[in-house]
Amino acid sequence: MADPTDPADADGPRRSAPRARGTIRIGSIVGIDVLITTSWFVVAALISLIFGPRIEAAQPGLGFWKYVAGFAFAVVLYLSVLLHEASHAVVAKRLGYGVNSITLHFLGGMTEVDGQSKRPRHEFWIAVVGPLTSIAVGAAAGAVAYVMSDGLVREAMILLAGANLLIGVLNLVPGLPLDGGRVLKALVWGASGDQHRGSIVAGWGGRITALALLAWPLVQERVIGEPPTILDLVLVFILGLFLWSGATAAMAHARLRQRLPTLVARPLARRTLTVPEDLPLAEAVRRAQEAQAGSIVTVTPDGTPVGIVSEAAVTAMPAERRPWVAVSAVARTMEEGLTLPATVAGEDLILAISRRPAEEYLLVEADGRIYGVLSTADVDRAFRDNARR
Repeated sequence: MADPTDPADADGPRRSAPRARGTIRIGSIVGIDVLITTSWFVVAALISLIFGPRIEAAQPGLGFWKYVAGFAFAVVLYLSVLLHEASHAVVAKRLGYGVNSITLHFLGGMTEVDGQSKRPRHEFWIAVVGPLTSIAVGAAAGAVAYVMSDGLVREAMILLAGANLLIGVLNLVPGLPLDGGRVLKALVWGASGDQHRGSIVAGWGGRITALALLAWPLVQERVIGEPPTILDLVLVFILGLFLWSGATAAMAHARLRQRLPTLVARPLARRTLTVPEDLPLAEAVRRAQEAQAGSIVTVTPDGTPVGIVSEAAVTAMPAERRPWVAVSAVARTMEEGLTLPATVAGEDLILAISRRPAEEYLLVEADGRIYGVLSTADVDRAFRDNARR
């Protein structure tokens, strides 16, 4: 199932995202890292134990090798999950979004797409292509099984077909964090023009789905004639918890994003003093205090900014050393991503900071004039204030 997330650069040059702890890189698809979590080995072992006896029934006399065959089936099954996730990634890239990674884990897979979808149709196609791919794989495996004679390979094709058809259909259930929830979000967004309303509606869909799943063991015997096993109860609990927590997080995120437009860089900027690079730090601090400036930027003789003085570095510098240290010694060189338009606001502001983490950023007007310096601490404070409202 797809899980597009926020921070990254969908337009400019992309840097490799840090790999999450507990993951192993196993390769790449169209330039996108493919990772597996250590939990994958747990689910592979469970699949091997569960399907081993069924495999031996199809091919008697395997003994211990039935579990090896079960593990091989787990690998093949997750390769089909990888196809599901790769389809999300390929469509996202074709629509102009960056993709950080594809991760296979205990409950399936996750595709990390840069940023939120810009249009409802983008959200729709990125989401729906995954389940459609799984259904196509399931249909193809079923067709292969249909023309084969009885045996181990045919049994594997039947299992693969059933698993992929189940994955495809269940992922179309209209509730976040499932792909069907993103499809519902896209439809509500397209109809209402409000992306956040789409997320909240789809989040409620996810919560209702979670409650229905948790209630399933109560009616399972009456519906299919078989009482729930301990494994059924454990799986229902894990999946229900996953759906409920994912839906709740999506709803909270949507409500927070509704407040993002009020997060504007300009009023958060600190008044800035520009000084030559070789000016003694003590004199630069004195001038800043005199001008009631909250930040210092070093400039060349022609006024081009070359560095932002680190507030933390100035505080750490003993007062007796400041007259003998050039202000450039405590300034961070202006690098790509440290200069932002003074008009940046909302999601663009959060994404800009996420792309290039730093303590301070230089805000400039459209004509290149320095407006001020934006501190990450000030943005964090304003963001928390927004979240509490």
